[in-house]
Parts: sequence; structure tokens; C-alpha cells
Amino acid sequence: MLTFIGLGLYDERSVTVEGREALADADCAFAEFYTSHLVGATVEELEAYHDIDIEVRDRAGVEQDPGPILDAAEDEHVAFLTAGDTMISTTHVDLRLRAEDRGIETRLVHGVTAQSAASGLTGLQNYRFGKAVTLPFPYVHGGDPVPKSVVDSLEANRDLGLHTLVYLDIKVDWEGRRGVEVDGDQYMTADYAAELFAEHWGGDALGVAVCRAGSPDPVVAADRLSALAERDFGDPLHMLVIPGEIHHVEADALSALGGAPEELFDDEN
Repeated sequence: MLTFIGLGLYDERSVTVEGREALADADCAFAEFYTSHLVGATVEELEAYHDIDIEVRDRAGVEQDPGPILDAAEDEHVAFLTAGDTMISTTHVDLRLRAEDRGIETRLVHGVTAQSAASGLTGLQNYRFGKAVTLPFPYVHGGDPVPKSVVDSLEANRDLGLHTLVYLDIKVDWEGRRGVEVDGDQYMTADYAAELFAEHWGGDALGVAVCRAGSPDPVVAADRLSALAERDFGDPLHMLVIPGEIHHVEADALSALGGAPEELFDDEN
């Protein structure tokens, strides 16, 4: 059996009760943290808290060479762990289909997602969000600071009055490409992302930084992109929301929860 378990947003305690019970029932565990990362816990802390050994796989070890995971799941109960929810913004459906093709029973145990947390923390209504995007580091693609695909998706959302959740790039054990060497793990910050968007749309556009969702000290800051670009939001992980049309209740929430200047909403609507 292969059970996919979402670990939630922050540390070893963010997993649901169902997820913890499923992990306790597993014989062994694999994990990937290149899609997202639990910044509040190390792998060793996860292992100690859940009393299980965890083998961390890189992208190639999951997407190109899943054999060891599937082989183990043919004979044992294997847990496959990710941050957030196990199937949101990942390619792990391919691993699940490979398991099903081999006659391995699969199960999903969902976790809290960054997407739902962004809505809850900001007060922006979940059903008013359009397509989410990921903003990569410019050195990854070597093109414009904000890729055309991101621009097109965001502008399509804005044409419909919808908010856009922008996931910010992380690079874990990234090997240098395009002549760029990366020293250690890198996490894009909300201020850096706001600066990139401000260069494209102008600094007066409204943005909302969401930082360390799921932690004891999450931060929400709503302001002009130019103002967000000047702030230091501290430790990762960060997200950025580019709002569309703002409902008056959402405006009240961004003012109360994110410190947004009230005149911003007159500018936006």
C-alpha cells in the first residue's frame, strides 16, 4: 500500500490527526521537499516526532526513478510525504498512477494548503481567486523578470476581477544551470517578488504579502507593490497575492488584518 500524506504548512505538528495515524501505521516513509518545505522542522525532527525513518528523494528520485518507492509499496505499507497537501501543485498523481498500474493500493490523506491559508489569513474570499501562478527566479528561465506565462495568467484573472495567488520559487539542492551557481537553498521573498511585479505593472498596484502561513507568527501585509518591495518580511516561506476587484468586506479585512491604507481601495476600484 502507498499512502500519500500531506504534512501541512510549518512543522512536525502541522499534520492532521488522520495523517499522523496513517504515518504511525506505515512500515517506512519517503518524502520530497523540492515542491515545498517545512521550514519549522528538520527531517530529523520529523523522524523523531513520528518515530519513523524518512528517506528524502530529490525530483529525479520521484519523477524519473520511482522504482524504490513502488518496490517497497508492493510488500509493505509505505508513506509518501510532502509539505502542504499531498496533491496540490505537484506531479505526484503520476506516482499514484504508476502504483495503481502495479496493483498497489493507494490512499490520500490531505493536509492544509497554502492556497486555503492565503485566503483565510488575508480575508480574501476563496471563490474570488482565479488561476494560481508560480513566479520563478529570473536566473532559472533566463528571460524577462516576470515570465510571459505569469503575466498572461494574472492579467486574465484581473480581467475577470479575480485575485491571483502567486507561489514564490524555492530552490532546494538546485544544481547550477545557465552559468549560475546557487549556494545553498534559496527562497524567493515577498519583497523581491513585489519589486519584480512593480517593475512590470507599476508600483501603485495593490499586493498582499503572506508570510509563514501555519506558523505561530504569520504575517499579512497589504500595500502598494512599491511599498511592499521596501519591507523585510523575515524568514520563509512567503507568498504574494495580487488582488482583483475588492469586495467591501475584503477591503475591511485587508485594512484590519494587513494594515492596508484605505485610499488604496479607491485607487483599485
